[in-house]
Amino acid sequence: MQDVIVIVIGGSFAGLSGALQLGRASVPVTAVDGGAPRYRTSPAAHGAPCWDGTAPDEILSRFRAGAGAYPSPTFVDGTVVGVTGQQDDFTVTLAAGDRLEGRRIVLAHGVRDTLPDVPGVVELWGRSVLHCPYGHGFEVRGRPLAVLANHPMSGHQIQLLRAGWTDDVTALTGLPGGCAPDDVSSAGHWVDPRPIERLSAAADGLKVTFAGGDSATFAAAFAAPAVSLTGSPADRLGCTCDEGPLGPFVRVGPMGQTSVPGVFAAGDCARPDHTVTSAIGDGAAASIACHQSLVFPNMLQHIEATP
Repeated sequence: MQDVIVIVIGGSFAGLSGALQLGRASVPVTAVDGGAPRYRTSPAAHGAPCWDGTAPDEILSRFRAGAGAYPSPTFVDGTVVGVTGQQDDFTVTLAAGDRLEGRRIVLAHGVRDTLPDVPGVVELWGRSVLHCPYGHGFEVRGRPLAVLANHPMSGHQIQLLRAGWTDDVTALTGLPGGCAPDDVSSAGHWVDPRPIERLSAAADGLKVTFAGGDSATFAAAFAAPAVSLTGSPADRLGCTCDEGPLGPFVRVGPMGQTSVPGVFAAGDCARPDHTVTSAIGDGAAASIACHQSLVFPNMLQHIEATP
């Protein structure tokens, strides 16, 4: 495969934003993507200026076309299974056996979600089982909503929904997870402790079926998935991470630099909160800093591995 200077691992919002900036600087850059963006099950992305309500795959297709209009970016479809080396001498290995060698790496591979262990959640994820009120709440505002209370952040979700989107919130506590009763105290909302058997699509939302056959319908259910970086390129490179409310994220400096010299990080893998707009901005900033580290090798110091 052709020689590159910068390898961007991840081809969603952060990765393509970075590839565009590097392309405009005429840096030979290859963006590697496994074809499973985190937003892939959602019919529309919200909160992104000019693209509010547009399907994520349409936005990403336009992003890729825009970056690909410049001579230096290339794109590789594949799953990264190995990352080794050091600044100015990195090697990225793909599942198909191909290898890329580059001087810098930009991590934009996102995180892995662990969804609530309830039948139906996977099938409805991104449609009527949702994670972010800012990204999905407006479309179901003023209607009955549920929170799958399986996480210490579930109480936070309940209060957030009640503050801006609806007064009718039910905490569903009858599922496995780490949510203590105090996390979902019933001040101002309903708490339903019945064990949940499954979730299924309904005419205008979703149906929750409880053990014993009783059911309830809601416009949507919100859940806080635990996130993981285990086995990711960031993990393989040994990047220092911090612990967020949902799980770890790569510790970065003000210009996206990590604890590993020559490695930058952007998007969901490098922040505790996740939105399309922040991923786009992070990708641009980290890639600009990456380019400047090539021009001015002593300008940018990697962050310390200890607090």
